[in-house]
Amino acid sequence: MNTPSTSTRQTKAPALSRRLLYWYDRHGRKDLPWQRDRNPYRVWVSEIMLQQTQVASVIGYFERFMQRFPDVQSLADAHIDEVLHLWSGLGYYARGRNLHKAAVLARDRHGGRFPETFEDVAALPGVGRSTAGAILAQACGQRHPILDGNVKRVLSRYHAVEGWYGQAEVERRLWSLAEGHTPAARVADYTQAIMDLGATVCTRRRPDCGACPLSRDCVALADGRVDELPTPRPRRQVPVRATRMLILRDGKGRILLERRPPTGIWGGLWSLPECDMEADIERACEERFGVKIGAMETGDTLRHSFSHFHLDITPVSARVKGRAPRLMEAVGQVWYNCAQPDERGLAAPVQRLLIRYTKSKRKTE
Repeated sequence: MNTPSTSTRQTKAPALSRRLLYWYDRHGRKDLPWQRDRNPYRVWVSEIMLQQTQVASVIGYFERFMQRFPDVQSLADAHIDEVLHLWSGLGYYARGRNLHKAAVLARDRHGGRFPETFEDVAALPGVGRSTAGAILAQACGQRHPILDGNVKRVLSRYHAVEGWYGQAEVERRLWSLAEGHTPAARVADYTQAIMDLGATVCTRRRPDCGACPLSRDCVALADGRVDELPTPRPRRQVPVRATRMLILRDGKGRILLERRPPTGIWGGLWSLPECDMEADIERACEERFGVKIGAMETGDTLRHSFSHFHLDITPVSARVKGRAPRLMEAVGQVWYNCAQPDERGLAAPVQRLLIRYTKSKRKTE
């Protein structure tokens, strides 16, 4: 691993921040929704939404979220179903759950205000070192280094850092470089600038090195290794899992939903009941819901991909015989009216299955 001398790093540090800020003044993004009426709460929500999600996908969600939850107090006082409903489709739902938990902590421990010290912010659920630094740098002008995926890519190429991010030694090196490059002045602009550079110029594929303000000193560019760095994660085969989701409708056409456990995939969201591929569906319906079902129809399999596996979902629809039992939302079961949907968090593939099912029923009626 190439390690620059202390004098070299001190020389490159002001050069990087100076060039980056010059570029940002001319090309940086300055009118994103969370850059307007900027405060720690708005920046925090945006940073959580932007974790592993592109800006273009976040903007609409952020604006709807701010309209409903304009401050910490309104978010903390809301029911988790409302929060997850507005999060539906954004993915990585643990972020939404942690956002709500953190708002409750801010309400109860910090007088209804979002905290403004690094230790307090970093201690909130779903907020780590980099996110805490980004929030306080952009909202309060505090000098903290950040190291999100975009920054890791920029620094890995600029300094030709070898090794995958997941290795502790590589991460320590990158944090050291991030600290050394963060300026004392205009830290909010610098933080946005280096994230913007990684998102729009120093991209993972086909980076635009000709437009990069750091190309003059970029070691990866000089060595012809831009496409090699950062070092990719060691490849592994992505496993495929399979499940069946039951679309059980009562005499009024309502669909049975149940709330998923608070942790794990789609934690806390409402979903169609799942059934193992080998299980007896009729028996499962009697044992779990106390219902008998009529003829079953199997739909086309839907694949939903997570970061660590693919899930093949086969929908099975059936009508409940006789009078449907009364379900209790308190115990995590409801009859859901697709024609007049209420506000509750639904997993993205469940939404797609329900839309597909509703359209198919209309065609046959």
